[in-house]
Amino acid sequence: MKIGMISPYDWSHPGGVRDHIRQLSEQLCTMGHDIRILAPMSGVDTTMINEPGESSPLYIYNMGRARPVPINGSIARIAWSPDLAWRVRDVLEHEHFDILHIHEPLIPGLPLLSLRLSRSVTVGTFHAFARSSVTSTSYLVYASATPFLRPHFRRLAGHIAVSTAAHQFVAQHFPADYHVIPNGINLERFNQRVMPLTRFMDSKKNILFVGRFERRKGIKYLLRAIPLIRARHPNTRFIFVGDGHLRPEIQHYVVQQGWSDIIFTGYIPDKDLPRYYASAHVFCAPATGEESMGIVLLEAMASGTPIVATNIAGYATVVSPGVDGLLTQPRNSLELAHAIDSLLDNAHLRQQLVQAGLYKAREYAWPHVAHSVMDYYYTLLYEHATSRQTIQV
Repeated sequence: MKIGMISPYDWSHPGGVRDHIRQLSEQLCTMGHDIRILAPMSGVDTTMINEPGESSPLYIYNMGRARPVPINGSIARIAWSPDLAWRVRDVLEHEHFDILHIHEPLIPGLPLLSLRLSRSVTVGTFHAFARSSVTSTSYLVYASATPFLRPHFRRLAGHIAVSTAAHQFVAQHFPADYHVIPNGINLERFNQRVMPLTRFMDSKKNILFVGRFERRKGIKYLLRAIPLIRARHPNTRFIFVGDGHLRPEIQHYVVQQGWSDIIFTGYIPDKDLPRYYASAHVFCAPATGEESMGIVLLEAMASGTPIVATNIAGYATVVSPGVDGLLTQPRNSLELAHAIDSLLDNAHLRQQLVQAGLYKAREYAWPHVAHSVMDYYYTLLYEHATSRQTIQV
């Protein structure tokens, strides 16, 4: 089968949707299918390139530069160029995809153009979640643009949501028959066999954060919990992995407080990330909302790292409270500190959560997820062929 994958966001910048597309595409390649990815790529001049990395089978069409746009408490870099329609039409006419899989299909630019110009069977995956609030950009965009977007939405033959939270969010604006197929986890990368980083293997207990430095990630609530945690566990180290526009402000705050053993790594390559999880005694995800699922939770589970996260819709679809992780109220540093303290105090509880997390992570293994997607493709192709025969008769 020849499959086109549409990435709404700049392939040159790391992100959850990009990683989802790459991992899914690689899995489908190993199953014998021919995959092409269409994505904006800032700073890349060639039209079609191999995916960077060792022996990757992926090919990417560069659909031009991207423009940063504030969306959902983050900055999304989406394709926006005068010749974008021509680029899309040229690739679609050349490749003749059996399936065109469009991620975030209602985002302006590349996704909407691909949906409008495609003659293939189209599938849309909806990744986003937002609260029904006048302060939510995604909610306001969907609510205000629904009449304009509805004709485009009807062109989708199939609808996938990555979680029940994402399903509930999109379905309130665009009702349809959605298949919930989650993000996957690469168990060959994230597992208990990964060696920890030697420089962090001392007498200190390591609390790890992984994510972009954005307000919705709730980093400030973890920072406010540090004095509370250290009142009981002074021998702790806090490791912040990631980058973003708030990083200078956050680092300045830490300097002002005079805290030691607060590590800011900045951006790290994907190949090094599993070693950070392997080095952590507790993983903390203090996000305040707008998360559809939380792939970092699965990465921690697969790595054998106990989790403290906030009880937001996206995280609650992954974590069973008290079974494979602890959930606290968002924006509550006192609860966050208490939950982390309880794990540092109780080795038995940590091990209980780790074992349950390892079991759950296997349910999200990429081969399993990719087969679910492929089964859905075949269903849609069969329905398409059947409907064409009916029309001909």
